[in-house]
Amino acid sequence: MALAARLERFFNQQGIAYQELPINRAASLDAAVSALGASRKDAIRATLLIDISGIVMVVHKYDSVLDTEALWQLTGRHLQPLTMQQSTRLFSDCDPGFTPPIGNAYELPVLLDEDVVGAERAVFSSGTDHSLVELDGRSLRLAMAGSREGSLAIRGPGNDGAREVLTLAEVAGKLKKLYRLPPMPALALRLLRLTSNTEATARELAELIEFDPSLTAQVMRYARSALFNYPGQINSVQEAVTRVLGFDRVAHIALGIASVRAFDVPKGGMLGMDNFWRHSLYCAFLCQRLAPRCDADKGLAYLCGLLHNFGLLLVGHLFPAEFKELNRLREANPETSMHSLEQQVFGQGGKQEIISVGHGAIGGILHRLWELPDPVVKAAGVHQQLGYQGEHGNYVMMVQLANALLKERSIGDEFNPDDIPALLQGLELEPVIMEELRAEIDEVAPELDALASSLNI
Repeated sequence: MALAARLERFFNQQGIAYQELPINRAASLDAAVSALGASRKDAIRATLLIDISGIVMVVHKYDSVLDTEALWQLTGRHLQPLTMQQSTRLFSDCDPGFTPPIGNAYELPVLLDEDVVGAERAVFSSGTDHSLVELDGRSLRLAMAGSREGSLAIRGPGNDGAREVLTLAEVAGKLKKLYRLPPMPALALRLLRLTSNTEATARELAELIEFDPSLTAQVMRYARSALFNYPGQINSVQEAVTRVLGFDRVAHIALGIASVRAFDVPKGGMLGMDNFWRHSLYCAFLCQRLAPRCDADKGLAYLCGLLHNFGLLLVGHLFPAEFKELNRLREANPETSMHSLEQQVFGQGGKQEIISVGHGAIGGILHRLWELPDPVVKAAGVHQQLGYQGEHGNYVMMVQLANALLKERSIGDEFNPDDIPALLQGLELEPVIMEELRAEIDEVAPELDALASSLNI
């Protein structure tokens, strides 16, 4: 059966004409909608909310975020998102994460955004991971009969219409205008300039690092770790560079450590600094292992993995209260995409609307302002974008594949599944590489965990 049972029964009982759109089995609804290409503009979705009075389904364009102030004005209710567990129980005939936006089929009250009301065509989840549904405008209005209508959503990138659509250039401009963005710390800036000098020496790098006793201790701890199994004694940063780690690796780990000092972010929680370091070090390790197999520079790959999540730190630094709420939602909704949660917290209009583009895009903007290498900017900026195949795509896909592997260990900020076969194909890798990488992670995990703990003291 291509449609969820209750959805198909509702369409048949109401005499609503629909067209099934078979698709390749998708890892998530985001992936299914991304495959629509230009037709994505017709996609709609359901956001499920709850309060003491019960559950409400809000139906809006897929590339939009809910305006919580407008919801409150329309309903007088302080609604909160359902957890994934609650949603799965309610839509027991559906694949997890593939909720059809037809509340009448599930006897739910519906709030309908005005952008959907007049749509001439709508595409949405069938309730399964292998098909979508298309309705024409007349059929859509029949399916939504009895819904309460209003201006309930804020347009996101990729939509046409009168509401404001922000490009990343505009987001960058507004960020700089509205907020005091942290500058790159002076030591990190000096490290970045040194690494861009092709004639820089190990001695110059070591002397720069040794200006900072804390950074020196962390680099030495890294060099002495069992990750490298160096048999001799290491007594200086210069020895760590020349005998064990190499110039690029020392420069990049030092750059990462120094750059993090720009942010004031809590240590605890799934999105806190402790888990940030653990995620970043694992991702950097995997990207460096993947680089030789993907015709990529090992040093740049390491830096892409290490710095790809800096957008989260910037969000936490600028919006501590909202970051705390995002942390809570992340823990309560492990199978919901991070981007969806960010839209829920930040897609409220006003100044904070610009953050709803996602922490990836925000991180890419910051890296661009800090003048980091282009592959690092791109890996941060679009690592949340499924199916990306543009500029520096191999670095982006390495980060995405590394994160997919780390999800198996509950490491990172995303736990919904990825399309691993597509990533392997994009990187021209054989599936056997996955087992090889898993074995390598098993071998170094204790050392990476110990190193992560030491970096946030």
